[in-house]
Amino acid sequence: MLNLKQELEQALKHAERIELPTASGLQVWHVWNKHAGHPLVLLHGGSGSWNHWVRNVLPLSQTRAVWALDTPGLGDSELPATAVDADDLAQPLAMGLQALFGDEPVDLVGFSFGGLVLAFMAAQAPHKVKRMVLVGVPGLGLSNNIVNMKGFRENMSAEERAAVHRNNLLAIMLHDPAWVTPDLLEMQEANVRRDRLRRRRIARSDALLGLQSQWTCEVHGIWGELDALYKGKMDQLPERLSQCQLKSFHLVKNAGHWVQFEQASAFNDLLQQCLA
Repeated sequence: MLNLKQELEQALKHAERIELPTASGLQVWHVWNKHAGHPLVLLHGGSGSWNHWVRNVLPLSQTRAVWALDTPGLGDSELPATAVDADDLAQPLAMGLQALFGDEPVDLVGFSFGGLVLAFMAAQAPHKVKRMVLVGVPGLGLSNNIVNMKGFRENMSAEERAAVHRNNLLAIMLHDPAWVTPDLLEMQEANVRRDRLRRRRIARSDALLGLQSQWTCEVHGIWGELDALYKGKMDQLPERLSQCQLKSFHLVKNAGHWVQFEQASAFNDLLQQCLA
């Protein structure tokens, strides 16, 4: 079994990095199996980058061209001048899709904050979306307040920052502490250092309830059954997505919020079922 550093190395070894100039700034994409047909676009979560999908891109690329974006303002992509939250990134995302795929609608998967960006873009530019898969997405008016998140102070030592990352990963992202390895802490530190989009107000709202009527594509949902954002409220999720063309909704056992990392094999199988 590969460790995380090896998984990252293998993923990058098989990827092509694309630096895409757009009117809202440079976008950085990674693509696997580029010429394999219908594109599958992956959008990562807050304070992340393409590597939120590190355990998914190679299996999924066995049958699809897999494109993973560093969301503008996160990872290596530039922050659009006026962007402060997810709704401001819908147009930049549409720009990137137009530059890469023209008028072809594509399948998109949005994890957490990336799902919010996708939700706004699917309302503003529905012709861009063939099918939409939402993964652990907030903005449904159900999210629990995360009570044990910690912040960073200036002049923290590396050990102190690692302790904050460990706390926060277990507070919101992961269920099993065994996943919080030194390699994961290193990856998390690199991602958080590059987060220039700090506001997450929409995530605590019910914005998606008003957007669903504007989506014209079929929708699927995949959640970890132990997602800390929805503790005690998981049974309400399908009803909160009842105003769209919800075709399937899946709960993955023994997985927290970051379901595609914690239970990668089960997630990959479910995603392929959704897109079959």
